[in-house]
Amino acid sequence: MERSRECELLVKLVLAGDQTAYGKIYEETVDDVYKTVHFLMDHKSDIDDVVQEIYLQAYGRLKTFDLNRNFRPWLIGIAVRQVCAYRRKRWTHLRIARKAKQYEALVEEDFSHRIVDKVSNRQLLISINQLSFKLRQVVILRYLHDYSQEEIADSLNIPIGTVKSRVNAALKKLRQSEMDVNIFFKKVGNIQ
Repeated sequence: MERSRECELLVKLVLAGDQTAYGKIYEETVDDVYKTVHFLMDHKSDIDDVVQEIYLQAYGRLKTFDLNRNFRPWLIGIAVRQVCAYRRKRWTHLRIARKAKQYEALVEEDFSHRIVDKVSNRQLLISINQLSFKLRQVVILRYLHDYSQEEIADSLNIPIGTVKSRVNAALKKLRQSEMDVNIFFKKVGNIQ
């Protein structure tokens, strides 16, 4: 809660013209944004570009930020939407490249070692990455960032009922996978 209040104070400073406050916002939030983007993107080599675009968009939208909202879920919402935009753009590019037969396999640099200490079970990571994008979003926001269902709904601009159904669907799929269910519950804690 303390970190959240600090971010809201920094937002007020940015809006008042303090040019150094946005750098402090970046320092306070970049780990969460990076983790979110890392888990939602398939092509890890573009993560840094997407994270940079997220902070550019957030800075541009600060003027419209409602100071009654929590800043972190708002920022993660921008991150999720930017990843969605990246995925659409990438899909379009792939379709064009396939039609032109000029597509080459992309070399990826894997940054997962930065995240593995948070979720250390490899089979669990594999199972989460096999979820659909929409299910993966809610799992990451709920269990990596420990967001409430209300904060997830706010971040993704979806009804809370949709959040609940996606969490339940994701957990059902994870339970059905070949991983040991006990490991899953030990790693993510209480899911209720």
